[in-house]
Amino acid sequence: MNKLAAPLILIILSTELIAQPLKQLTFRKQMIASESAESVGVFDVNGDKQLDIVSGSYWYEGPGFKKRHLIGQGKRVNEYFDDFSTIPMDVNGDGKMDYITGGWFNKKLLWRENPGTNGEWKEHEWAETGNIETTRAWDVDGDGFLEIVPNTPSLPLVYYTLQRDQAGKPNGQIIGTKVAEKHGHGLGFGDINGDGRGDFITTDGWLEAPQDRKNTPWKLHPDFKFDHGSVPVIVADVNKDGLNDLIVGQGHDYGLNWFEQNRTGKTITFVKHPIDPFQSQYHTMEWVDIDNDGEMELVTGKRFRAHNDGDPGAYDPSGLYYFKWNGESFTKNFISYGPYGEGKGAGIFFSVADLLNSGKKDIIVAGKDGLAIFFNEGH
Repeated sequence: MNKLAAPLILIILSTELIAQPLKQLTFRKQMIASESAESVGVFDVNGDKQLDIVSGSYWYEGPGFKKRHLIGQGKRVNEYFDDFSTIPMDVNGDGKMDYITGGWFNKKLLWRENPGTNGEWKEHEWAETGNIETTRAWDVDGDGFLEIVPNTPSLPLVYYTLQRDQAGKPNGQIIGTKVAEKHGHGLGFGDINGDGRGDFITTDGWLEAPQDRKNTPWKLHPDFKFDHGSVPVIVADVNKDGLNDLIVGQGHDYGLNWFEQNRTGKTITFVKHPIDPFQSQYHTMEWVDIDNDGEMELVTGKRFRAHNDGDPGAYDPSGLYYFKWNGESFTKNFISYGPYGEGKGAGIFFSVADLLNSGKKDIIVAGKDGLAIFFNEGH
């Protein structure tokens, strides 16, 4: 009887394991403000060792994020605040964290100077760039410091280097380096060919970084093409085959896809795979280990009323999601979903940070549907 009983027990245990559902993360939503700025950054504004939230005309004091302080009245055009990124950086080397932004309408890259605990933030204009869709920061030249890269559709692709002294202290001045005469809506950065140098991803292909990035032309490889791509385009080895792939959202249409890199000798090609064709306005995204399992997840969502109801799917419910790679495809997990006031979109620039030092990463999102925190409460 014992010989017969043992296999039966094993079958029961195996069935129980198969029947267990995959556990999703839970998030607790806290609305911070009804402001309609579409970008939010997270950093310690006042030097109290607590993270604060910076968005639009105000910063919100942590850890409660209820007390708000005026940064300055942001310029508003139509339904937009002309403020399309919030990149934290100590620009002038005074030990206080400032932030970098830019606008579609004022066509300028600029930074706002942190005055400390009191007073409005002085605005400094850096460069006349043309229309800025949004801005990101990557270490383009590999020196350990971030460069500032505006996405300026139909205009030159230029990255800006913050000038520093020999000790690495910045002085508030920048120098621009042109990479291409023209690029489109959508921008990413990462090593495509495995040479150790980061390449730019544009809507017309990838621009290969030369060894001398400032003085040698970047070579365009037209290996793919997409319209109204996300900012950023994620560069990551999705399927763990040793080759970096691309994850691209459609910023003003339906679709979220990943492009699998294949190699035949030195020839690089990309194969398109759908992730989610059913949601529109995937304008921004982050590649981050949101569930602390040692693997990266894709966090993204719909940009609420990106073109003021002018995009396909504009009246669809808003949503915020994390997509988990299961070894063959991405599984969609809902963080927020529903009509205005219930579901929450991702805006144009959101942040992921452990706001309360809990060991879990929270998601902070702005947009025309308000400013909110989604506190990560784990499984």
